[in-house]
Amino acid sequence: MMRLIMKETDEYERLVKFFVENELEFDGDEEVDTDIVKCYKVTHGDEDFLVGGVVLAKREGRYIIDGIAVDKMYRKSKVGEIMLKKVVEQVKELGGKELYLVARAPGFFKKNGFVAVDPDTAPNFFECKYCPQYQVSCHPEVMKLEIA
Repeated sequence: MMRLIMKETDEYERLVKFFVENELEFDGDEEVDTDIVKCYKVTHGDEDFLVGGVVLAKREGRYIIDGIAVDKMYRKSKVGEIMLKKVVEQVKELGGKELYLVARAPGFFKKNGFVAVDPDTAPNFFECKYCPQYQVSCHPEVMKLEIA
C-alpha cells in the first residue's frame, strides 16, 4: 500500500520546478504582486519523492491557487482532490469567501465545484493576459469557487 504524506513546506522554488516539469506553464516572474500564503507538498512515504504540490497565494486581496500539479503516475489516486480540499479549508480559516485559479484541466475543477468566469470580467490578477500565447495557442479557463 502506497503511503502518501501531505505537509506544509517552504520549498516554493522546488514546487515551481515541479509545476513546470508537469507541464504547467508557470512563470516565476509574475507581472502581478503575489503574496504566498501557504505551500503544500505531497510526498511518497518517508522518501522526499514529490508526488504533488499546491501554492495558495493572495493577489489584489483575492485568494488564488497559484499552482497545483500531480505527478503523472499519481493522477488517478485522489492527490489533487486532497490538496484542493486542504487549500479550501485554509481559505475558510482565513475568512476568505472565494478562491480563484487559471485551469489547464477545467474538468477536474468543475467536478470540484469551480465555475468558469469570463476572463474579461475576472479580477486582473493572472499573468496569462500578458502572455503572447494567451487565446492563441493556450486557452486556459479562469475559474472561481464560492466558499460557504
